[in-house]
Amino acid sequence: MTKVECIVKAMNDKLAQDIVAINMENASPLYDTFILCTASNKRLLNAIQDNVVDQCEMNGFEIKNIEGRGNAEWILIDAGDVICHIFSEEARKEYNLEKLWSDMPTIDIKEYLA
Repeated sequence: MTKVECIVKAMNDKLAQDIVAINMENASPLYDTFILCTASNKRLLNAIQDNVVDQCEMNGFEIKNIEGRGNAEWILIDAGDVICHIFSEEARKEYNLEKLWSDMPTIDIKEYLA
């Protein structure tokens, strides 16, 4: 299982919405992929974060840092070459990272959502 597959499945298992993976290899030397999702409430936002961390650790993928734990509207999980963004609905609209990085290709994750 790849790190992207692990994270997407972990998000999906906790009912994350609108999961998108963006290939960032040509944009940064620090990371290869952004994975974004939306949580419908703060409790779910934290549950998604916990599951991503747990599943990464269970599959041998290191979590380097987590920003925005607790009461945040946006949680960022640094998994090295993969950066996860877990947003509230409002924060996802406000920051609109998909528009900011619209020139970058997306990664087909449909098979991970089955």
